[in-house]
Amino acid sequence: MTELRPGDASLLRKVNTQVTLRALRRAGVATLTQLGRITGLSRQTVEAVLDELGERGYVREVPPDEGVMGRPARRFGFRADAGYVVGVEVGGDAIVAALADLNGEVIAWERAGVSGDAAVHERLEAARRTALKCVDGAGVARRRVWALAAGTPGIVDRTGRVSLSITLPGWTGVDLAGLAGRWFGCPALAANDANLAVLAEHWRGSAQHASDVVYVLLGHRAGAGILIGGRLHPGRNGAAGEIGTLRQVGWEDAARELVKDAPAARVFEAALRGERDAVRRVDRYAESLAIGASALALAVDPDLLVLGGGYAQAGDVLLEPLRRHLAELCVSAPEMVTSTFGDEGVALGAVRLALDHVERDVLGL
Repeated sequence: MTELRPGDASLLRKVNTQVTLRALRRAGVATLTQLGRITGLSRQTVEAVLDELGERGYVREVPPDEGVMGRPARRFGFRADAGYVVGVEVGGDAIVAALADLNGEVIAWERAGVSGDAAVHERLEAARRTALKCVDGAGVARRRVWALAAGTPGIVDRTGRVSLSITLPGWTGVDLAGLAGRWFGCPALAANDANLAVLAEHWRGSAQHASDVVYVLLGHRAGAGILIGGRLHPGRNGAAGEIGTLRQVGWEDAARELVKDAPAARVFEAALRGERDAVRRVDRYAESLAIGASALALAVDPDLLVLGGGYAQAGDVLLEPLRRHLAELCVSAPEMVTSTFGDEGVALGAVRLALDHVERDVLGL
């Protein structure tokens, strides 16, 4: 019989805890016997693990169903309300915050406007107030927020600092993760908005079935996020997908040209009515988008191209010329769909990022 070395027993307990907790989260509610069958652990081991998890506040015993005859089996459930995570989009003209439990179920949303030319401290204060209002409005104690993640335009490095922002004044160099962590006194992360949007699509949106995905965020600015093998690919410095920064691609010029005489919504409406000038303008915008999108598609060869952001809501008036130009430029154009989410995709992706942190560093999953 092999003797356990120092540390082996604690490692075994940790593994047993991870396996049991993962099984319980997937099952929702389960008995000792069911958990033993799922995990392959003995009843005694499962019971000991559940007792420990109960003391830590992660597991609760579920009352038996009414009408059950005889001595009912003990049932347990994961306490998704043991803690919470917050996802925030700090955008050019809006702040969106979401509060979710440990199962990722969003229980509250909060939105606020912010001026496009707001100073750094004004934008940060608007984001802080919106996040706090989201949590307080749901009746959740601030100390129960275990992690927060924020999404924003620009290149965001691995530390959560904005290393380059073209669209937001003074935003380059802002330590978004560090500052956001003070709002609730919890770990905080930050990432590019398109990267978080593609996470949301893969988690609960249009890209659940896809492994390799390119997401193009269309609005006042255009950006892209990339998923490879089901995992976010931010690149070495967080700049993967930032093809729009290449002047030769023309995304910025095309966006300005689209709205030079009227807001985008009005241009799209006019194009839908068949007004010739608006149709030409939308077609030129779609052609420019297709150049950048095809470069990404040719590099990644994704299963799916997802279009999100405010302009994606224009529907076929934009999507049809974009599909046509993309087919002309790509060797094999990927399937193209619109985002499942309206203005919630970035904040929802931030929820997913915060949950990843909690599952890895708090729950040990």
